[in-house]
Amino acid sequence: MRRAVLRPLAAALLLAAGAAQALPYKATLLVRADDPRLARDRLERAYLGHPGGPASDGLQVAIKEAAFELDAAGTALTLETVPVADAAAARAAAQKAEKAGAAVLLTDLDAAATLAVADAVQRPVLNLGAGDDRLREADCRPRLLHLAPSERMRADALAQTLSARKWPQVLLLTGPSPQDAERGAVAQAAIKRYGLKLVANKPFKLSADPRERNLANPLLLTGGASYDVVWVVDSDGEFARSLPYRTVLPRPVVGDAGLVALAWHAQFERFGAPQVARRFTKAVNRSMTAPDWSAWMAGKTLVAAAVAAPKGPQAAFEKALLAGSFDGSKGVVMSFRPWDGQLRQPLLLTDGQGVISTAPVEGVLHPKNALDTLGADAPEKLCKARP
Repeated sequence: MRRAVLRPLAAALLLAAGAAQALPYKATLLVRADDPRLARDRLERAYLGHPGGPASDGLQVAIKEAAFELDAAGTALTLETVPVADAAAARAAAQKAEKAGAAVLLTDLDAAATLAVADAVQRPVLNLGAGDDRLREADCRPRLLHLAPSERMRADALAQTLSARKWPQVLLLTGPSPQDAERGAVAQAAIKRYGLKLVANKPFKLSADPRERNLANPLLLTGGASYDVVWVVDSDGEFARSLPYRTVLPRPVVGDAGLVALAWHAQFERFGAPQVARRFTKAVNRSMTAPDWSAWMAGKTLVAAAVAAPKGPQAAFEKALLAGSFDGSKGVVMSFRPWDGQLRQPLLLTDGQGVISTAPVEGVLHPKNALDTLGADAPEKLCKARP
């Protein structure tokens, strides 16, 4: 008689446990359809700081590495990748994903499309690729988080390095695109912020027109001035890669060639980074780039949030994501800045062959967190969408 009573009770307990078991957290990654950055000729050139493959690679590696941890917590994380053609398509895809139960959206899109996604949904949006400072400032959103370093962070890292090495005289070369103009202004602000001197700002232009060939002549561009370093702003990357060792004065090149500030480089040799790079290479058969690290780190943050709130609700998952602390194999604990949604992180200074140094540079001080010397600090807050 006692067994007859216990069996239904055990069955009820099993059903209750099954009901309490959380459904997998769904993540949707929105990427550019026919992404020109992933064209074969671009990948073959391997520009520093440019993607080496799809963002989904880094995310999948992070999720796969955490399979045991997720299983032990009684939860799971699934990823769907959706290509979109433009901002309107990104908005529609984001809304569809939210209706289908996505707990979080990730974007590897330009600034306009990223904003379209953030405005379309009531879910956290993780920006993996857009470094535009306006997304952290005037165009910020309360649920928009940034894994990729901002342009100001990269410029501050370079300016700190030049100041520490006593290379104060800077010749700035700026490309012709609107993006180059924006990034050039960020570079000038960093030069001023760290007490460097801008000796000249000269435009360059790569062109097939014979009448414009002098606009990309390194000897003409770097002549007629005295400088300690040449800072080149070239979002395309083709001109910048030809500049080192071709300047009139024998001086280092920084910016988009020579010495470049990045979120990651596969030759970083500390804090477990070699193991991360090897696991990535084994999984996808290519080297891990800076954008890959941002995607991998996004996966790590999602795993941490899912483990912290394995059975939900959505609000608990979001709270764990926003307030979490994360390890990205760079030697420090990282977290999202509450005033702009940017992931605090050290940056690596690399020449493409190895990591020369890191930023924040030793000796740069901050009252709370030295990582906040890279990018906009709390007193400089321009984001009105966040408390």
